[in-house]
Amino acid sequence: MAVKIQVTFDAAHPPTLGAFWALALGYVEDSPPPGYATWDEALDAMGVPLDQRDTAYAVVDPDGVGPRLWFQKVPEPKSAKNRVHLDVNAAAGLPREDRPAAVRARAAELEAAGATRVREQEENGGFWIVMLDPEGNEFCVQ
Repeated sequence: MAVKIQVTFDAAHPPTLGAFWALALGYVEDSPPPGYATWDEALDAMGVPLDQRDTAYAVVDPDGVGPRLWFQKVPEPKSAKNRVHLDVNAAAGLPREDRPAAVRARAAELEAAGATRVREQEENGGFWIVMLDPEGNEFCVQ
């Protein structure tokens, strides 16, 4: 039996980084706990002070297939290359000759949302663009 996973990101500003990844992956903000209409209502009930409400943020696949992404506030900035990264598959199911245009178009959308394009790669019949999210985490659009 497979184990369900959550992918955790350290972040300077979890809500901003979480919103970027929700856009990139077609995810949505995680719902508040049962019995609460909003996160503010839930956090009020939990006694979380207003100045601490940006310390965590989560997004989920609306279809319930992909893993939950959790963003947690950390004091230190990113300091080294990721050892693990996400790939955003923008060209799934397209013929090989149409993939670069689809990848470039999706990369442009993510740049408009705050990502940075690092370089294009073409190798062994594959094409992808290496990018940085708004906090400098590497990912690829393929």
